[in-house]
Parts: sequence; C-alpha cells; structure tokens
Amino acid sequence: MTNLARLEAAADRAEISDLIYRYCRAMDRIDHEQGYAIWHEDGLADYGPDFFQGSGRGFIDWVCETHKHLDAHSHQISNIVIEVNGERAGSEAYVTATLRMNRDGKHMQMTVWGRYIDQWSKRSGRWGIDKRVTVMDFDEIREVIPMKQHSDGSRDHADPSYAAIKGQP
Repeated sequence: MTNLARLEAAADRAEISDLIYRYCRAMDRIDHEQGYAIWHEDGLADYGPDFFQGSGRGFIDWVCETHKHLDAHSHQISNIVIEVNGERAGSEAYVTATLRMNRDGKHMQMTVWGRYIDQWSKRSGRWGIDKRVTVMDFDEIREVIPMKQHSDGSRDHADPSYAAIKGQP
C-alpha cells in the first residue's frame, strides 16, 4: 500500500468515526437532520424484530418521536473498528446508551450495552450507512436517585454545543 493510499484510508476511517459520533449526538439532541446525514437515502436499520427494522431515516424519525417523553439520554461510543476497501467499508462500534425517565414518580435509568455493525459506502464523495445491524449485548433498568436537577443542556438546537460546533451536516 502506498503512502497516499494509507493517508486516504486513514482519512476515510476518520470520516466514518466522526459520523458514528455525530449519530449519537443526533440521538441525544433529538436532531432529525443530523441523524439523516449519517445514512444514505436507501440505508436500512435493523435494531431487531422487537425494536425496529426499516429505513435509516425511519429509525431517526421513530427515535426522535418516541424519546421525547424521556428526561434525558446519553450515548457513548468506544472500540471502533473500521475496515475500508475502496469506496466500501465495514465497522463495529461498541455503544452504551443510558436513558432516564420518570415512571410512577420514580426516576428510572435504563442502560443498554450493544454494538453497531455497519456497512458503509462512499457515494458522490460522501460516506453513509447502507445497513446497520445493532446487537444488544445486555441491558438493565433500575431506580436511581439523581444528585441534583441538571439544566445546562437541552435536547434540541438550544443546547450550548450548537453555538460551539458550526457547519454541521
């Protein structure tokens, strides 16, 4: 592999990693447009038959609608492995999704540990997901006692991060 090919592959891996991180941000900020930007128009999302199977855009719409009732959620990504082969790529990224909600006057926290297994393609110079299979490895739900009520952030474009990060997809 030439030095130029190595640099191009590294740039492609960095771009795909950034998209994976932006996907999590889109979910946490309930940001449809940023979520759409991760997928190709015909991309498919398979989060399991009991959760969601359909288009990537459909999944973004479903999450943004069904997560409105939650108090907060936070997605963290780790252990990203990306294999690039020209204008196609495959990746696996570990995800920890933590969601807070109120049920019957109790603060509940659901945590899911899983993996995003993605097939990517570069079309017209843009990487996007062709297919995502999400593997849920384990989960839990439990009552929690929050230390305090946090109000600095928000789950929309009023969040302070939007003032700091310009030119988002």
